[in-house]
Amino acid sequence: MQENKQLITIKGTRDGLTLFIDDSCSFEDVFIELNGKLTENHSKKDEPTVHVTVKLGNRYLTAEQAARLRELIGKENRFRVQSIESNVVPRDKALSWMEDSEVKPINRIIRSGQVLDVKGDLLLIGDVNPGGKVVSTGNIYIMGSLRGIAHAGVNGDRDAVIAASYMKPSQLRIADYISRAPDYESDGVYMECGLIDEKQDKIVIDRLQVLSHKRKDLNGFERRINNG
Repeated sequence: MQENKQLITIKGTRDGLTLFIDDSCSFEDVFIELNGKLTENHSKKDEPTVHVTVKLGNRYLTAEQAARLRELIGKENRFRVQSIESNVVPRDKALSWMEDSEVKPINRIIRSGQVLDVKGDLLLIGDVNPGGKVVSTGNIYIMGSLRGIAHAGVNGDRDAVIAASYMKPSQLRIADYISRAPDYESDGVYMECGLIDEKQDKIVIDRLQVLSHKRKDLNGFERRINNG
């Protein structure tokens, strides 16, 4: 029967407790049942604090509802909410993620003194001349010559890559890494990419073909290009 359905399932883990909350009922019903469960399990003063993870499933909580939930769980100081997790993403965050993962195709030449700064992956159809600079929060793909500066993963993405038809950069940056000689040949290289090698702890230049093995997530870039 629907009225007997358990709305909250509690499971113990090595890190504390996990509360699985039914996402098909009202928040008030959840609040009432949780209050009852906490009242039944009244804590003793000498019991240690238990960390609680709340899993909401496909439920979205407002800031006020989340605050009420935290206050209820932690009211006797026995439980402390470690995180509240939901499969539902707020619209502003979803739009931000979409912007960060979007491929920005731009057809131009970046001349000396110019800086091109984009969010997401940059697909530049053109050259980056000496003294020019391209910056991206994601990957950088240049269908042309890279002779200036390229900085990928500017917000800290160490999995970002830089690829160019002809690569002879004055400097490569990925996240907080900066390339240094002799990471690339003085005469430049064709159809190569720069990426962070964790073992060597530096940016290295390698063949484009290695990306299919070292950066499998880049298959999503191919799908986005094919789908427009």
